[in-house]
Amino acid sequence: MVKLLELLPEVVELVIFGVGTVALSLASAYMELYALATAQSGNTTLGLWAGVVGVVLLAFAYLVGTDKFAVSVREFRQTTGDQSE
Repeated sequence: MVKLLELLPEVVELVIFGVGTVALSLASAYMELYALATAQSGNTTLGLWAGVVGVVLLAFAYLVGTDKFAVSVREFRQTTGDQSE
């Protein structure tokens, strides 16, 4: 049985990657809404720039979620002995 103190670094890593993925996704949604509002108000250059930033944020959120968070969850489940997938 793995002690709780030994699991603390993995739990912290899991929480950080999970919160980071959600935060990046929310920031992406906000930037896309800002881009749409800016483009509709007539400033298409700034709206396009904000749209590109929103897409980059969403791509980064996807990469963090798939490359870091999913791997951390898999490693945590193996450490704790949970073999169901």
